[in-house]
Amino acid sequence: MKYNPNEIEARWQKYWAENGTFRAEDVSDKPKYYVLDMFPYPSGAGLHVGHPLGYIASDIYARYKRHQGFNVLHPQGYDSFGLPAEQYAIQTGQHPAITTETNIARYREQLDKIGFSFDWDREVRTSNPEYYKWTQWIFIQLFNSWYNKDAEKAEDIKALVAEFEANGNAKVNAVCDDNIPQFTAAQWKGYSGEEQQRMLLKYRLTYLAETEVNWCPALGTVLANDEIVNGVSERGGHPVIRKKMTQWSMRISAYAERLLQGLETIDWTESLKESQRNWIGKSVGASVTFKVKDNHNKFLHLLTGDDTGEYSIEVFTTRPDTIFGVSFMTLAPEHELVAKITTPEQKEAVEAYIEATSKRSERERMADVKTISGVFTGAYAEHPFTKEPVPIWIGDYVLAGYGTGAVMAVPSGDQRDYDFAKHFNIPIKNIFDGVDISEEAYASKDNVKLKDSDFLNGLDYKKATKKAIEALEDIEQGRGKTNYRLRDAVFSRQRYWGEPFPVYYVNGLPQMIEGKHLPIRLPDVEKYLPTEDGQPPLGNSKEWAWSVAEHKVVSNDHIDNVSVFPLELNTMPGWAGSSWYWLRYMDPHNDDEFVSKQAQQYWENVDLYIGGSEHATGHLLYSRFWNKFLKDRGFIVQEEPFKKLINQGMILGTSAFAFLKREAGKQTFVSKEEYNKNVDAEGLNGVTYQALHVDVSLVNASDELDVEGFKNHPLSQDFKGAEFILNDNGKYIVGREVEKMSKSKYNVVNPDDICEQYGADTLRLYEMFLGPLEQAKPWNTAGITGVSGFLKKLWKLYFDDNGLIVTSNPASKEAYKVLHRTIKKVQEDIENFSFNTSVSSFMIAVNELTAIKCHERTILEPLAVLISPYAPHIAEELWHRLGHQGSISKVKFPVFNPEHLVESSKEYPVSFNGKMRFKIELPMDMAVPDIEKAILADERTVQQLNGQQPKKVIVVPGKIINIVG
Repeated sequence: MKYNPNEIEARWQKYWAENGTFRAEDVSDKPKYYVLDMFPYPSGAGLHVGHPLGYIASDIYARYKRHQGFNVLHPQGYDSFGLPAEQYAIQTGQHPAITTETNIARYREQLDKIGFSFDWDREVRTSNPEYYKWTQWIFIQLFNSWYNKDAEKAEDIKALVAEFEANGNAKVNAVCDDNIPQFTAAQWKGYSGEEQQRMLLKYRLTYLAETEVNWCPALGTVLANDEIVNGVSERGGHPVIRKKMTQWSMRISAYAERLLQGLETIDWTESLKESQRNWIGKSVGASVTFKVKDNHNKFLHLLTGDDTGEYSIEVFTTRPDTIFGVSFMTLAPEHELVAKITTPEQKEAVEAYIEATSKRSERERMADVKTISGVFTGAYAEHPFTKEPVPIWIGDYVLAGYGTGAVMAVPSGDQRDYDFAKHFNIPIKNIFDGVDISEEAYASKDNVKLKDSDFLNGLDYKKATKKAIEALEDIEQGRGKTNYRLRDAVFSRQRYWGEPFPVYYVNGLPQMIEGKHLPIRLPDVEKYLPTEDGQPPLGNSKEWAWSVAEHKVVSNDHIDNVSVFPLELNTMPGWAGSSWYWLRYMDPHNDDEFVSKQAQQYWENVDLYIGGSEHATGHLLYSRFWNKFLKDRGFIVQEEPFKKLINQGMILGTSAFAFLKREAGKQTFVSKEEYNKNVDAEGLNGVTYQALHVDVSLVNASDELDVEGFKNHPLSQDFKGAEFILNDNGKYIVGREVEKMSKSKYNVVNPDDICEQYGADTLRLYEMFLGPLEQAKPWNTAGITGVSGFLKKLWKLYFDDNGLIVTSNPASKEAYKVLHRTIKKVQEDIENFSFNTSVSSFMIAVNELTAIKCHERTILEPLAVLISPYAPHIAEELWHRLGHQGSISKVKFPVFNPEHLVESSKEYPVSFNGKMRFKIELPMDMAVPDIEKAILADERTVQQLNGQQPKKVIVVPGKIINIVG
């Protein structure tokens, strides 16, 4: 009876689907365990073999927990809003919903073939109105909340309104906009309704504000920093500029300290925690105010009436004790004061610099430590203590959104400030006494000594910092402050394919649509590009207005700003739906709540989360923020969403290269050796060389290219007439290189092909066998045959050509030893996520059991359960053939019995005068005198002694025997 993986796997996949084998129970007396994968974006390319790596690992663990008696929640769904589907719609006119549905069907087909134990009854899709109804609802809760710093939690905005009505805002300690005027209860009550709404916007956790954003004109949308690579959009490679726009933002900054402290309570890798710590960027120091001196524009501003023309610049510094070393100030080019303080003489240079800077992304500016650029504004600030003029420059190394968008530059204490000062020939001052110093003094570091300042003289760093803050407070130009790099998150996107905001506008002020009228469904549009007047794509909809009388979306023709009002045209970003999806899996069919209290109290949070490290400062940070907010407002019970998190490594592709030589219109593919020898000299005599990616499906295990297949490949039409220089065997050997698996590199391996040829169980085992889960490792299809052979060998322990050969005979001690050693190792490996060594243990066990001809039921039944999490299809088949009903998936995991590993005898090395001569097998419990008698009576000992009496017999029980002659 042969092992037929395709037949077996199809049968058991059908059985699981029809019987709901992996359906989690909503209420159970069993302990719960929640295993989750970061859900995929369903792209048109489908899965390659690198994608299932984390899914296989989580599936092994989920299956293991079921064997241990847990009620396991292991769901799956799709992060189905996103820019790729929208771009495809722009190119083809096909609605993104159709593209997304097609892609999801393809993903589902592939995932099912690999045999995952997902509870598909709980599937969620972020683009389904039934799902994003609750994303909209959460947005409304954020809008209707503020952050109370005294309580260190989010509270209902009604509590803030009540405080305003009773006491004004004098005693309010909130995370809010800067420079909010103080008002009394009487003043609050005297405000109009619109004035009150505008004031509350400054406190709400989600708010409208003019923000510097990454604007991509070609895509017509704002991009997040992680959507930009080398200054261009990741999608399409289009230029990105910095631009001010009115956007929805979220005060994630309110949670900065809690996000930091929460890292100490969760089981994540230290590298991942450090990524978040660095992103949050806590700094303790001081806020310092520098007044702008004699502003030349003062009277102009008085005439225009926009303000008094009296300006000050706030900076944050971690070293207020170095304030006497301030030689100049640098503002971000986007800083709001730049236009107001720049002198007419510097106006042209400043505007040109700002224009150039707008074309560089924030990430590019942060990463560039070599380029020194800036422009003098012509204005000066006044030093808080010395009252000396401090020149004000702008430079793109300062970011408007980080801190205050301004720095006090201390060249004698900071390398970048020093390089800037040297480049622009700005005098450098001593850190503490403010006296200009020579380059020699700077080089000798004499300037860092505390020596001549009035109030910092002789103090160490900590005391000097404290003293400096006190001095700044005395003159009302500074205060102690803790700062965070973490900035509020921009939450608007100028896209079509995203969650609509549940927002309409009355006189320009946002109003929330009541939760009972949700979802606000995404309308159909004729065009997916921005409108001709630059509005987002939703501006193309003819029915995108809200009737407050009918509580529904109506035609734009009905907008009268009395009972029908315009709706928000932006959509939410991709991270909106993914910031709470794990909660919906707990209660996916609830029409009344996003998750019930009962479901939340049972499932609590995710016990094991597996996904890519690239989400460390995006999805994982936003998810923790939303989870903490929902906990604050009493909607859920847990502070952190994910208890344990593992980042799976990347499976790399082994790319193939052909080496093209071009000369005088001729195309010749040469060997790798000739390419390497001549590539540096390309261009000489009109000859150029190029290494071209070749589709790996055209290359065999011996690295031989199918030349005719290559010439006829749809992507190789330009090389139909090319000549190939073959080796002595008439073959063209490609070059090989391990790199990221990608469709663009033609090194993608389709898991469907592996499943078809070898079976899904082979794919699952091989992906785990490649190496440690968290490390990157190259794929090599040639190595998969060994794993396939192992499963065939496992099958032969149970079957021969005539059928089942399992007996009820007693198993040998050696067989029990092999089984229980494997149980112990595999259980330890699963719990430590060392899946690759488990596969090795299985191989060793099967080889040893085959060698001793083990076919006993008492060994082979638990062996089938043991391998079930890794190779579930063959395990199900073996269990069924052994006469059992139902699925193996919930059979109790084998229990390790250490007694089977206790040795009953020991093979002692026997030495004569320290030289080992032979070995002898003796019982482990034999006493030392008996060991001496046995060894002296052995014929080999007699021969070695040759009639002489030994002087001494040394016995170390369980280890060695040494006879001294």
